[in-house]
Amino acid sequence: MTIAEGQDCCVCVVDDDVEILGSIGSLFRSVGVQVALFDSTDAFLRAAPPTMPSCLVLDVRLRGENGLDFQERLARDGIHIPVILITGHGDIPMTVRGMRAGAIDFLVKPFSDEQVLASVAVAIEADRTRRAADERAAIVASKFDSLTPREQEVMAFVVTGLMNKQIAARMNLSVITVKIHRGNMMRKMDAQSFADLVRMGEQLGVRDASIRRYGDQA
Repeated sequence: MTIAEGQDCCVCVVDDDVEILGSIGSLFRSVGVQVALFDSTDAFLRAAPPTMPSCLVLDVRLRGENGLDFQERLARDGIHIPVILITGHGDIPMTVRGMRAGAIDFLVKPFSDEQVLASVAVAIEADRTRRAADERAAIVASKFDSLTPREQEVMAFVVTGLMNKQIAARMNLSVITVKIHRGNMMRKMDAQSFADLVRMGEQLGVRDASIRRYGDQA
């Protein structure tokens, strides 16, 4: 995997070594990729987060906060940016800790241009995929919010597999009323099929937990 020149993405680099910052910055600018350089974790956090697919090339042995600690802090704070760890003195426990925390790669200095370019390409693609999934989830959530409380309740029963008659009995409604709510719900959710609706229901976590799929009591 490679980064195409002019690709809409940004590489953030946190390293307190000015020479490393300059070297990595020059490398990515030479292939037409935006780069943001920071000499500390605080400087990175103070900056506006990238609005395009991005990744963080993070030195482990920083003055002040350790890079591994910072990687874990990002995860706790819900800052989802793929991380590539770099260090001049890596060891196995350090590598294991970083990879368990979700690092895309762990590069030991001095690494080649090809190594860091390849790792960043993987990280950028991972972030592009995550952003697309987040966008789809936001659209589904917005559609669900447009439902009336009754329609949301019907959806919770429908995605569990209950038939209209069963839903009507549980909601103390007529079958005709349930059909009307169901039709409105399908239209507002823009569901193309029952399977499509179930997929959205699972994504939203709205399935009625008291009922097993297809009507069996829990």
